[in-house]
Amino acid sequence: MTGFGRATCELADKVIAIEIKTLNSKQLDLNLRLPALFREKEMDLRNELVNRVKRGKIDVNFNVDYKEGRQAIQINEAAIIRYYQQLKALSEQMGLKDPESLLAAVIRLPDAVMTEKDIPDDEEWEKLLVTFTNALDELEKFRNQEGQALAFDILNRINLIETLLDRIEPFEKERENMLRSKLNSSLLEFTTPEYLDKNRFEQELIYYLEKLDISEEKTRLRHHCHYFAEVMKEPDQVGRKLGFVSQEIGREINTIGSKANHSGIQKIVVMMKDELEKIKEQLMNIL
Repeated sequence: MTGFGRATCELADKVIAIEIKTLNSKQLDLNLRLPALFREKEMDLRNELVNRVKRGKIDVNFNVDYKEGRQAIQINEAAIIRYYQQLKALSEQMGLKDPESLLAAVIRLPDAVMTEKDIPDDEEWEKLLVTFTNALDELEKFRNQEGQALAFDILNRINLIETLLDRIEPFEKERENMLRSKLNSSLLEFTTPEYLDKNRFEQELIYYLEKLDISEEKTRLRHHCHYFAEVMKEPDQVGRKLGFVSQEIGREINTIGSKANHSGIQKIVVMMKDELEKIKEQLMNIL
């Protein structure tokens, strides 16, 4: 599920902003970008993340802003002078004259520029850990808000499937009348009304109606919808369970469609399938 959390803390000579972004993913994909001075604490931060965020694509950024008068990068003047003198002497021997390009080359040589590696002490690390926890709290708050909106949308679609299910009943009565009329017309093509056995006709009609009966499918579909709503209220991770229930809902809808034998029922089945597909897409965002 998408989410964003940010928290900052101020140390003696710098301000650190921690940002955590998450995107939906079936697996845990953690990308932790840390300044060199925090690298030795990377495993502690990873463990905390894994405990709080079970899956998803996670990007964590530590942004360090040094206060005025403090520079994180220092020029190694002694090393640059030595490099320059040696390269200048070599250039004169070779007949080369371009001091600006020579200085640009020197800057790229090893140890010309130094990055300060001031490892935080225990007190600073405690502040950083609290800030990291605050960023995770903000992330969870964001994800919870999105989760509530997601749950509201999914439950509305489940309720809509049940509403569409209720709209099938009038078509069932119409379908019975259509089947009766069709069978009667077919029989009258080969015989006259006085030779028609009404009892046998009713038996055949019942046989066909039983083959097209969807009462059990409707009952199971309604039960699955109710169970889906109950699972949504469970406090644990329910994404996989909801996926299984949605498969059962889809199975009952498909069976109703195969037995429909009526354009009105088929249209409702298509509408229910459409809502179910939207639900399945949303379930990809649920743990």
